[in-house]
Amino acid sequence: MAAPLLRQRLVPLVGLTAGMALIPRRTAYAEEPPTDSLAALRRRRPIYDTPSSASIREIAATTPAPASGLTSTPQKEAAAASPTRGPSPTDRLAAQIARSRLFLHRYAASAEQSVNNGLTRVLSAEDSLATTVRSLAPPKESNEKLLPGGIYVLVAAMAGSIVSRNRNIALRFITPIITGVVTANYVTPRTSENVGNLIWKYESRFPVVRDQHLRIRDGVTHFWETGKAHSQMGLAMAEDKVEGVVESVQAWVKQGR
Repeated sequence: MAAPLLRQRLVPLVGLTAGMALIPRRTAYAEEPPTDSLAALRRRRPIYDTPSSASIREIAATTPAPASGLTSTPQKEAAAASPTRGPSPTDRLAAQIARSRLFLHRYAASAEQSVNNGLTRVLSAEDSLATTVRSLAPPKESNEKLLPGGIYVLVAAMAGSIVSRNRNIALRFITPIITGVVTANYVTPRTSENVGNLIWKYESRFPVVRDQHLRIRDGVTHFWETGKAHSQMGLAMAEDKVEGVVESVQAWVKQGR
């Protein structure tokens, strides 16, 4: 039983001893090669030789001088002589889009301003019309009613047209106007006055029409006043005649008694 135990302990010792005998006795350097290798490397010629000062002088002596016009800064002259690079297609497209947007903005602003001006004119005309219509209405304290008065004026104008239907064209045109105006001044005096003031306001803008209106009005007024005076004179003469006849009849009756 001791022999196997002894055999197990001797086998590792024998293997260790054989390994030590086989290991070389030369020292191994991890970072520095041996001295003979360093000497061989130093003896090798480098790939790029550093030229000596004598070689530099020889090269400078054999190099020809630069031609006239050349300077020591050829890069700057080449950059200055090279043509300037133009805008890229992207830059041109961006500029065109900007011009188009500005044009559309100006057009839209102009259209908006035109619409605003048109609406302002329409609203101003509407307000002016409403104000004019309100100014034609009679005041409340006058107790003047437009509905029956307007019907009376329309009937009077139609009656004047019927009366003058067999006359000439001028009389047929004037007679309805005269009958309508006279009836309006009698039935709706305040409204007729307001309408006359409005017509006069618009006629004042045209001097020719205004002067013609004044002449016509003066002639009509003179004709009316003359006719009124003649009618009063005729009425007075008729009253005198009637009184004379009455006195004569009374005297004749007295004599007969």
